[in-house]
Amino acid sequence: MAALARWCYRHRLVVLLLWLVAFLGLGAGAAAAGSNYANVFSLPDTDSTRAVELMEEAFPERSGDTDTVVWRVSDGADGADGADGAGGSGASVRDAAVRERIEPALEKIAGMDGVGEVASPYSEAGAAQISRDGTIAYAQVTFTGQANEVPKELVEEVVDTAQAAERDGLQVELGGQAIARTQEAPAGTSELVGVVAAAIVLFLAFGSLFAMLLPIVTAVVGVGLGASATILISHVTDVPEVAPLLGSLIGLGVGIDYALFIVTRHRQNIRRGARPEDAAVSALNTSGRAVLFAGGTVCIALAGMLVTNLRFLDGVVIATSLTVVLSVLAAITLLPALLGVLGPRVLGRRQRRALADSGPVTGDPNGAAARWSSYVQKRPRSVAALAVVVMAVLAIPVLGIRLGASDQGNHADDTTTRQAYDLLAEGFGPGFNGPLQVVASGGDKAAVDGLVREVGRMEGVAQVVPLPAPEGSEITVIQVVPTTSPQAEETDDLIDRLRGQIIPAAEEGTSMSAHVGGVTAVFKDFAAQVGDRLPLFIGTIIALGFVLLLIAFRSVVVPLTAAVMNLLAAAASFGVLVAVFQWGWGTEILGLGKEGPIAAFLPVIMLSLLFGLSMDYQVFLVSRMHEEWVHTKDNARAVRVGLAETSRVINSAALIMMCVFSAFVLSGELEAAMAGIGLAAAVALDAFILRTALVPAAMHLLGKSNWWLPGWLDRRLPHLAVEPKEDTEPPSSAGTPEPAGPRGGAAGAGASSVVHGFVRTPEGEPVADATLTLVSDKGRQLDRVTSLADGSYILSAPSGGSCVLSARAEGFDPLARHVMVAGEPLVHDVVLMPAGSLSGRA
Repeated sequence: MAALARWCYRHRLVVLLLWLVAFLGLGAGAAAAGSNYANVFSLPDTDSTRAVELMEEAFPERSGDTDTVVWRVSDGADGADGADGAGGSGASVRDAAVRERIEPALEKIAGMDGVGEVASPYSEAGAAQISRDGTIAYAQVTFTGQANEVPKELVEEVVDTAQAAERDGLQVELGGQAIARTQEAPAGTSELVGVVAAAIVLFLAFGSLFAMLLPIVTAVVGVGLGASATILISHVTDVPEVAPLLGSLIGLGVGIDYALFIVTRHRQNIRRGARPEDAAVSALNTSGRAVLFAGGTVCIALAGMLVTNLRFLDGVVIATSLTVVLSVLAAITLLPALLGVLGPRVLGRRQRRALADSGPVTGDPNGAAARWSSYVQKRPRSVAALAVVVMAVLAIPVLGIRLGASDQGNHADDTTTRQAYDLLAEGFGPGFNGPLQVVASGGDKAAVDGLVREVGRMEGVAQVVPLPAPEGSEITVIQVVPTTSPQAEETDDLIDRLRGQIIPAAEEGTSMSAHVGGVTAVFKDFAAQVGDRLPLFIGTIIALGFVLLLIAFRSVVVPLTAAVMNLLAAAASFGVLVAVFQWGWGTEILGLGKEGPIAAFLPVIMLSLLFGLSMDYQVFLVSRMHEEWVHTKDNARAVRVGLAETSRVINSAALIMMCVFSAFVLSGELEAAMAGIGLAAAVALDAFILRTALVPAAMHLLGKSNWWLPGWLDRRLPHLAVEPKEDTEPPSSAGTPEPAGPRGGAAGAGASSVVHGFVRTPEGEPVADATLTLVSDKGRQLDRVTSLADGSYILSAPSGGSCVLSARAEGFDPLARHVMVAGEPLVHDVVLMPAGSLSGRA
């Protein structure tokens, strides 16, 4: 990693050019090829799938998307005399004045290029399309293609033409999948809002415009390449339309976070006295390794979706994993090149001035993060107890989670799709928006008629209509309209009674075979399959994460702790999701529409992303603790220093993730809003409660047990170091600091030694009580002493390699010098210049 980082830093123009060529080239290729997304949705071996297959066999010509134009009249309708109305009073959609406005609009829509058919309620076969009281009617508009294939301009023209017929007392609304596309926010809106919010957080965290731009540029390049690659891959495999949205969702989050971790470590190294190049190499060799490991865990968590055997998720796995891989690649190659371009300007002006005036920052971290870390060390039991209570309370709603499918009844009140949905439910019953199809084959007419009669007698059935079958076909489709809405639990119970009682009884003694289909039944079966496979899915990703952390940190307790924390984060975040979207706590205020069940596919996708991101924070937090533990074998210090040095950057990363995920509320898609709010809540709980409170408190309570690993297991596990050994990477010959002092020899990497000498003035007078600090090029303090009355000092160097020696004394300018520690004691005399001098000399 160090060699790659140094090469990218020194050959930065070549690296930037290669990334620019890849970005433009892949983008041009994707633009030329265009997307070929396919929403292939299959549930093998389910009752609804067999029903759909029979439907396609019986009605192969019904392939286009069918949307609905709905209108309602009230007593204020101009010219409505009620002559043709139900019961002879009140306004009616049959009134001549109403027909004169609606029929021309329907004829115009029928003549549009791309519209296959318009079924009007004013035709001979359209009587059933008018409500019993005559106030609501609907027409079905069948396009020649599926919803995602219909040009948006055509859909907008249909909407404008239909709604142009409105007047006082005549309301016109439209519903359907194609119509819903006109309500989506412009492409890229949510991503842009997320990036702007992330930029603000980064600027506040770094205090530097240039440093703020680094993570943004790195993430945008990774996501852009991922989006282009996804478009090209859609031509060789099935990729659903939601895949690029989820890819950008996770790609922006991890891309910005990964760059943030590396840039933060790089800035710390510079402030501790390292040269920009050495600081970048050290940052990539430490935080960069953690980024590689964290990216791998995210991809593994995403790949866990494959065990569900839900094939439409394969394209989601490909798109999101590819975007994560490209984001990691940008962080470890493009980012060091950009660091090389900026040099010391990665620090803000104030920080550069402070570094020049006061010298390198040494010692343990301080500030709010350090104070919080010390507080957790002093009161681990109370901190842990409070964190567990908060997470448990938030997790309570998850006990009532109900998986299903959102529909246009969940859209915001002011959308035309929601208005159309409500009008159809008012005029034709709540179940009209999600009718069931009982598809029978192989039976005689008597058997089918008997099935129709039995279904019609069922409680919860509003209407049963056998649809005309094609001539010569043995397949009969019976449309069943429930008395309850598609999302109601009573509708699910009706499907279960049809499958478990009515249909088996009707099939007995006949050759007939019947299956329950329709969109409502399909999503019920999907939710059941997801629920059945969730335990296997969760067990798989937890087991894989456990093994990775076990190998990385050589500990049994650390991966066990991570697994428990991941489960807590998942339960609490889904609790928030249930409270907001299923219970409706805030959906209308947030403009998210009406409450309803949680989208059935969401647990799989969200848990994959959540477990991957949780592992990210666990890796960055524990890797710093593990680094300190390896050098000091002091668990309390390792946990305190690790938390103090990483909590601020983890919290900043969490804020960025929350901004990016929350912005997807603006996407116009309810499922994307669910994923965005769910992941934003998960990241907030994970970062602010688990990683900065519960995890360190638990590690303080567990003590040295955190790092326990049986000897027999240690010998059999492969070695995968997230953090390199201290100073294992010797600086290159170019710009390498010469060994200071007359007896400074060649570096002995990894050798324990001492640095000693005298602190004097330019005139040779000894300087007593000077503070001398030795810091590794990774930024870790190795030793600190105060010079004696004769100016002498001696510092312990537990490992060899390049280090920074700093000296401060009252009345003198601070001084910092690179020294090379070898296996032999190093003599290094320090000369301090009086305060106000430009610089000191050694």
